[in-house]
Amino acid sequence: MSTNTSANKNSSKDSSQDKSKDTSAIYADLNELRKLKYLAKGFSFTPNQPANSALSGKNVSKLRGRGLNFEELRHYRPGDDIRSMDWKVTQRTGKPHIKVFTEERERNVFLAIDQRMTMFFGSTNKMKSVIAAELSALIAWQISDSGDRIGAVIYNDEKTKVIPAKRGKQHVVNLLSEVLKKNHELSLKRSIDNNDPQQNNDSESYNKMLATLNKVASHNGLIILIGDGHGFNDKSTDFIKQLRQHNEVIACHIFDPLEQTLPKMSQMIVSDGKQQIQFSSDNKQVQKKYETEIARQLASYVKAAKKYRIPLIEIDTIAPVEQQLRKALGHRAGSGKGGVNI
Repeated sequence: MSTNTSANKNSSKDSSQDKSKDTSAIYADLNELRKLKYLAKGFSFTPNQPANSALSGKNVSKLRGRGLNFEELRHYRPGDDIRSMDWKVTQRTGKPHIKVFTEERERNVFLAIDQRMTMFFGSTNKMKSVIAAELSALIAWQISDSGDRIGAVIYNDEKTKVIPAKRGKQHVVNLLSEVLKKNHELSLKRSIDNNDPQQNNDSESYNKMLATLNKVASHNGLIILIGDGHGFNDKSTDFIKQLRQHNEVIACHIFDPLEQTLPKMSQMIVSDGKQQIQFSSDNKQVQKKYETEIARQLASYVKAAKKYRIPLIEIDTIAPVEQQLRKALGHRAGSGKGGVNI
């Protein structure tokens, strides 16, 4: 009797673990996000980047790092950087003078975290919304460890939540808890209930987020966009231009492989929860039209990134997020466990 009871308990425990594992692919888990602190190693967002980092090179923005504060004006000394020369004072006094700046000890970093219904999708491994939460956690822990202040603008289809930039481990946990709230509000039922294009406008929610960022971000800060970029339009470009005038911007584009290439099937059924259609995705014309439409949707997003020198980091829903982030920033992919820099 006791053996059967023990077996039932073990069976129940295994079933609970399997259920938890399955759920983690659909919804983010706070404990898992906290554990990512130990994997937030081997990458940074400082100006000194590896040669093969997405943050270096002629086609992307070079991070300025922390801002500079003017400290004093003094006589030129051998070895000083001539680019710091104050030519007006030099001409007026007849002696060479340079401006001396000191680096700000900390800067504000804001994460724009997408938790809209377009992110509630995943074909194989995890939902895009979960990947966004994990990526946010990795970056937040790294930024916190570097001594900078970390804040966030977390948005879904209806609301935008602002988390002021602060320092400290507890602040990161509080920030991630807010991400979790938005993440767990996502559901198929909500998608069906809100399937009115007038009420659920991707461009409206995306531009509302950008407008909020322009209000909370001051200057010499770093803004990291984390999402799928759905809804980006001409108005979004204007907001991006404003942000780039005084801040650095990085875009982390999260995508699922199924979004880029339609699987070849003789009979495919697609539904939005209310209506459904059946067609053959094995048709070459269908494949071409699908790929063309996807490219069109992302065209303005990619174009704006190039125009305003915004690094675009591609993150898929298949591989571990920390490995993809390290690789994108020019580091060898690895576990990073035990606090070892990769």
